[in-house]
Amino acid sequence: MMLIIDGSFGEGGGQILRTTIALSSLLLKPVRIINIRAKRRNPGLQMQHITAVKVLTTLTNASVKGLYKGSMVLEFIPKERRCGSFEFNIGTAGSISLVLQASLPVMLFAPGEVKLRIRGGTDVSWSPPIDYIKNVLVPILGKMGAHVEIKVLRRGHYPKGGGI
Repeated sequence: MMLIIDGSFGEGGGQILRTTIALSSLLLKPVRIINIRAKRRNPGLQMQHITAVKVLTTLTNASVKGLYKGSMVLEFIPKERRCGSFEFNIGTAGSISLVLQASLPVMLFAPGEVKLRIRGGTDVSWSPPIDYIKNVLVPILGKMGAHVEIKVLRRGHYPKGGGI
Protein backbone atom coordinates (compact mmCIF):
# COMPACT_ATOMS: atom_id res chain seq x y z
CA MET A 1 0.00 0.00 0.00
CA MET A 2 1.41 3.37 -1.02
CA LEU A 3 1.39 6.12 1.58
CA ILE A 4 0.25 9.51 0.22
CA ILE A 5 1.85 12.65 1.66
CA ASP A 6 0.50 16.15 0.96
CA GLY A 7 3.47 18.44 0.35
CA SER A 8 1.37 21.57 0.90
CA PHE A 9 1.03 20.79 4.62
CA GLY A 10 2.66 23.24 7.08
CA GLU A 11 5.22 25.50 5.44
CA GLY A 12 4.67 23.68 2.14
CA GLY A 13 8.33 23.64 1.12
CA GLY A 14 11.00 21.08 0.34
CA GLN A 15 11.40 19.73 3.87
CA ILE A 16 8.35 17.49 3.53
CA LEU A 17 9.86 15.97 0.39
CA ARG A 18 13.32 15.43 1.94
CA THR A 19 11.92 13.87 5.11
CA THR A 20 9.43 11.69 3.24
CA ILE A 21 11.92 10.20 0.80
CA ALA A 22 14.47 9.64 3.59
CA LEU A 23 11.92 7.77 5.74
CA SER A 24 10.59 5.88 2.72
CA SER A 25 14.16 4.80 1.94
CA LEU A 26 14.87 3.73 5.51
CA LEU A 27 11.64 1.76 5.85
CA LEU A 28 11.62 0.57 2.21
CA LYS A 29 7.99 1.70 1.94
CA PRO A 30 6.54 3.29 -1.23
CA VAL A 31 5.24 6.85 -1.11
CA ARG A 32 3.40 9.28 -3.34
CA ILE A 33 4.00 12.95 -2.57
CA ILE A 34 1.44 15.40 -3.96
CA ASN A 35 1.40 19.22 -4.03
CA ILE A 36 5.21 19.34 -3.81
CA ARG A 37 6.41 22.74 -2.59
CA ALA A 38 2.91 24.09 -3.25
CA LYS A 39 3.39 27.16 -1.05
CA ARG A 40 6.59 28.31 -2.75
CA ARG A 41 6.94 31.08 -5.31
CA ASN A 42 8.26 28.46 -7.76
CA PRO A 43 6.34 25.30 -6.75
CA GLY A 44 7.30 21.77 -7.68
CA LEU A 45 10.64 20.02 -7.80
CA GLN A 46 13.78 22.09 -8.32
CA MET A 47 17.23 20.73 -9.16
CA GLN A 48 18.38 20.17 -5.56
CA HIS A 49 15.19 18.19 -4.84
CA ILE A 50 15.65 16.17 -8.02
CA THR A 51 19.24 15.42 -7.01
CA ALA A 52 18.19 14.33 -3.51
CA VAL A 53 15.65 11.95 -5.06
CA LYS A 54 18.29 10.68 -7.52
CA VAL A 55 20.70 9.97 -4.66
CA LEU A 56 18.06 8.03 -2.74
CA THR A 57 16.89 6.29 -5.91
CA THR A 58 20.46 5.07 -6.37
CA LEU A 59 20.91 4.12 -2.70
CA THR A 60 17.68 2.10 -2.64
CA ASN A 61 17.43 0.83 -6.22
CA ALA A 62 14.07 2.65 -6.29
CA SER A 63 11.66 3.16 -9.13
CA VAL A 64 10.41 6.73 -9.49
CA LYS A 65 7.68 8.53 -11.42
CA GLY A 66 7.39 12.30 -11.76
CA LEU A 67 11.07 13.15 -11.38
CA TYR A 68 11.36 16.31 -13.46
CA LYS A 69 11.71 20.04 -12.82
CA GLY A 70 8.44 21.59 -11.71
CA SER A 71 6.77 18.26 -10.95
CA MET A 72 4.13 18.55 -8.24
CA VAL A 73 3.69 14.78 -7.81
CA LEU A 74 6.33 12.13 -7.14
CA GLU A 75 6.03 8.38 -6.66
CA PHE A 76 9.02 6.76 -4.96
CA ILE A 77 9.24 2.98 -4.54
CA PRO A 78 12.45 1.86 -2.80
CA LYS A 79 13.51 -1.78 -3.14
CA GLU A 80 16.75 -2.39 -1.21
CA ARG A 81 19.49 -0.33 0.38
CA ARG A 82 22.82 -0.33 -1.48
CA CYS A 83 26.38 0.79 -0.91
CA GLY A 84 29.08 2.05 -3.27
CA SER A 85 30.61 5.23 -4.67
CA PHE A 86 28.40 7.59 -6.61
CA GLU A 87 28.65 11.03 -8.20
CA PHE A 88 25.87 13.60 -8.58
CA ASN A 89 25.74 17.11 -10.03
CA ILE A 90 22.91 19.39 -8.95
CA GLY A 91 23.70 21.52 -12.00
CA THR A 92 22.93 24.76 -10.17
CA ALA A 93 23.79 26.36 -6.84
CA GLY A 94 21.21 24.05 -5.25
CA SER A 95 22.21 23.12 -1.73
CA ILE A 96 24.55 20.18 -1.23
CA SER A 97 23.66 20.38 2.49
CA LEU A 98 19.97 19.80 1.80
CA VAL A 99 20.77 16.86 -0.48
CA LEU A 100 22.83 15.42 2.39
CA GLN A 101 19.97 16.08 4.81
CA ALA A 102 17.86 13.58 2.88
CA SER A 103 20.74 11.19 2.11
CA LEU A 104 22.71 10.86 5.35
CA PRO A 105 20.10 8.89 7.33
CA VAL A 106 19.91 6.32 4.54
CA MET A 107 23.68 6.17 4.13
CA LEU A 108 24.04 5.38 7.84
CA PHE A 109 21.95 2.23 7.37
CA ALA A 110 23.49 1.09 4.08
CA PRO A 111 24.84 -2.48 4.00
CA GLY A 112 28.37 -1.12 3.49
CA GLU A 113 30.34 2.05 2.86
CA VAL A 114 28.76 4.80 0.77
CA LYS A 115 30.81 7.57 -0.83
CA LEU A 116 29.11 10.49 -2.53
CA ARG A 117 30.66 13.23 -4.63
CA ILE A 118 28.13 16.02 -5.05
CA ARG A 119 28.55 19.20 -7.11
CA GLY A 120 26.39 22.20 -6.30
CA GLY A 121 26.08 25.00 -3.77
CA THR A 122 28.04 24.79 -0.52
CA ASP A 123 27.01 28.16 0.90
CA VAL A 124 23.62 29.28 -0.38
CA SER A 125 20.58 31.09 0.98
CA TRP A 126 17.81 29.20 2.79
CA SER A 127 19.95 26.20 3.69
CA PRO A 128 22.64 25.30 6.21
CA PRO A 129 26.17 26.02 4.96
CA ILE A 130 28.27 22.92 4.37
CA ASP A 131 30.47 23.97 7.30
CA TYR A 132 27.49 23.51 9.64
CA ILE A 133 27.01 19.95 8.40
CA LYS A 134 30.75 19.27 8.63
CA ASN A 135 31.50 20.95 11.97
CA VAL A 136 28.24 20.54 13.91
CA LEU A 137 26.16 17.65 12.56
CA VAL A 138 29.01 15.25 11.72
CA PRO A 139 30.58 15.40 15.23
CA ILE A 140 27.15 14.75 16.77
CA LEU A 141 26.65 11.76 14.48
CA GLY A 142 30.14 10.59 15.48
CA LYS A 143 29.12 10.60 19.14
CA MET A 144 26.31 8.23 18.14
CA GLY A 145 28.79 5.85 16.50
CA ALA A 146 28.46 6.95 12.88
CA HIS A 147 31.52 7.49 10.73
CA VAL A 148 30.84 10.42 8.41
CA GLU A 149 33.50 12.44 6.64
CA ILE A 150 32.90 15.55 4.54
CA LYS A 151 35.59 17.07 2.33
CA VAL A 152 34.94 20.39 0.64
CA LEU A 153 37.08 20.48 -2.48
CA ARG A 154 35.68 23.74 -3.83
CA ARG A 155 33.06 26.24 -2.65
CA GLY A 156 29.93 26.80 -4.71
CA HIS A 157 27.72 29.90 -4.54
CA TYR A 158 24.66 31.33 -6.26
CA PRO A 159 23.93 31.35 -9.18
CA LYS A 160 26.26 28.72 -10.69
CA GLY A 161 27.18 26.48 -7.78
CA GLY A 162 30.25 24.50 -8.78
CA GLY A 163 31.11 23.43 -5.24
CA ILE A 164 32.39 19.90 -4.65
